[in-house]
Amino acid sequence: MSAYGEPETVATGLRFPEGPVAMADGSVLLVEIARGTLTRIAPDGHATTVAELGGGPNGLAIGPDGAAYVCNNGGFEWTEAGPLLFPGHAAHAQACGSIHKVNLATGHVSTLYDSFEGEPLKGPNDIVFDAHGGFWFTDHGHVRPSGRDHGAIYHALADGSRITRQRAEMMGPNGIGLSPDGRTLYVSETMTARVWAMDIITPGVLAPPPPWAPGHFVGTPPAFRLLDSMAIEQDGRICVGTMIEGGITIFGTQGGSEFLPLPDVGITNIAFGGADLRDAFITASTSGTLIRVRWPRPGLRLAYSST
Repeated sequence: MSAYGEPETVATGLRFPEGPVAMADGSVLLVEIARGTLTRIAPDGHATTVAELGGGPNGLAIGPDGAAYVCNNGGFEWTEAGPLLFPGHAAHAQACGSIHKVNLATGHVSTLYDSFEGEPLKGPNDIVFDAHGGFWFTDHGHVRPSGRDHGAIYHALADGSRITRQRAEMMGPNGIGLSPDGRTLYVSETMTARVWAMDIITPGVLAPPPPWAPGHFVGTPPAFRLLDSMAIEQDGRICVGTMIEGGITIFGTQGGSEFLPLPDVGITNIAFGGADLRDAFITASTSGTLIRVRWPRPGLRLAYSST
């Protein structure tokens, strides 16, 4: 018998949902990339729009001020395949990514960052706050007529005053998370299907990488799977949304992995919530579904948790 609960459908009819965040009132905030919205899912599955963001809102976190911080990749071209929805090339030839701040009470949207040292952000993807009030985010890049963008990892302050690039020339960095002690940054690369660990030497600053790699190698799936966003368990396990063979890949702290298959080829995100942090909210993005799985272990409480 599996240690993981059976998947339960929370909401359907969403337009490529990602970035779930479990809220204290039992609702789940998420973004719908193809609709360009920040959306709230009530416990009964009813969806309401919190803010119209445009472009391609992709990742979501709650900051120290209680606002929502959103990575916006600028937008995709989309392909319908029966009931499924798939992202493709960038919607625009020029890079136009950004980081938004959303007041959850009013829906007011402001843009904190759209460039670094004059270079436009290409495709901000996923975000996690540290305990010091700053946030890490990945810039996944896009596929454009000129080729595939290199990706990068940034750290920024929530007041919009400082952004630094901590890794460049990565191959599609996507999911990002912090170890329980806050000393290690984890990043998943989509197309290489690798998870990397990077040492944090001071708040917002990564140690130099080892030769030939952006960080210390954590693991890769044993089959053809692409990796998306992640969440960390209290014991340090790294849970990564997995596409093609859809499910969650769980990487152990001492090596090895296990795989929880789920009914969608595009399982992109996982977030922990509930009173005991054992309700895993998972986005089955191509079918537009938010599901819940009862998890055998508690997830890590985020630095600025809503639960």
